Amino acid sequence: MAKVLVKNINSKYSEELAQECLEWIKNITGEPINASGDMDNFFEVLKDGVLLCKLVNCLQPGVIKKINESKMAFKCMENISAFLECAKNFGVPTQETFQSVDLWERQNLNSVVICLQSLGRKAHHFGKPSIGPKEADKNVRHFTEEQLRAGQNVISLQYGSNKGANQSGINFGNTRHM
Repeated sequence: MAKVLVKNINSKYSEELAQECLEWIKNITGEPINASGDMDNFFEVLKDGVLLCKLVNCLQPGVIKKINESKMAFKCMENISAFLECAKNFGVPTQETFQSVDLWERQNLNSVVICLQSLGRKAHHFGKPSIGPKEADKNVRHFTEEQLRAGQNVISLQYGSNKGANQSGINFGNTRHM
C-alpha cells in the first residue's frame, strides 16, 4: 500500500516545473548547478538545503545568518527549516509550503516544486526575476452609501419572484401511512 501511495504522490511531479525552478535558482544565485528537472537531480541538488538558504539570502541578504555546510541529517534539516521559515515570511502561503522530511527523505518532491514556484512568484518584490504566473493585483472598490442602499431595493431571483408563490402543499410520491 505504501508503494501505491508513493507512486500516486510521485505521479504529480512535473519535470518541466522542476526544471523551471532549478533554472530560476541558478539564475538568482549564480551557482553552477545541473538544472535538469528529473527527480533524481532535483533531489540531489536541493536535499541538503544549502542552495535553498543561498536562494533566500540572494532575495533578501542576511536573512539566514548561518548556513550549515555539514552533510549531517539534522544540520541539513535545519537548513531546510530555515528556508521554509523565510519562505513563509516572504508571503508563501502555508498550504504551499512543504515539510522538511518531504525533501530530506524524498517523500513528496512535488510539494517542494509547489513551494519554489510560489516563492518564485514573490521574487519581483525583491527586485529579482520571477517565475510562474503573475500574481493578481489588488482590486479595491469603493461604493458610496447611495450605491449600497440602491442594492437593498432589488429583489433577488433567489427569493422567488413568482407573485409570492411557495412550495407548500407540494407532495412527491406516496404519502406515509402509519
